[in-house]
Amino acid sequence: MRHQLGMNAATPAEQEPDDVFAWRRSQLERSGFPRRLAACVAHDGRYDLHRLIELVERGCPPELAMRILAPLEGDGPA
Repeated sequence: MRHQLGMNAATPAEQEPDDVFAWRRSQLERSGFPRRLAACVAHDGRYDLHRLIELVERGCPPELAMRILAPLEGDGPA
């Protein structure tokens, strides 16, 4: 099948970051993160998603979990 000029289909490489972001955000929201915080963390690959969720599931407020696991100053994005 040929692609026509002017089509705006995203390549798999362009779709992957959006898919990863959506999955990370949904996992955080399901564990109790407010939507705004979940979106913020989902965009930052330096956060360990599983450790954040574990802290929240153990009763830690999401904001505090983020502070506990915050990336160190000077750490570049992963």
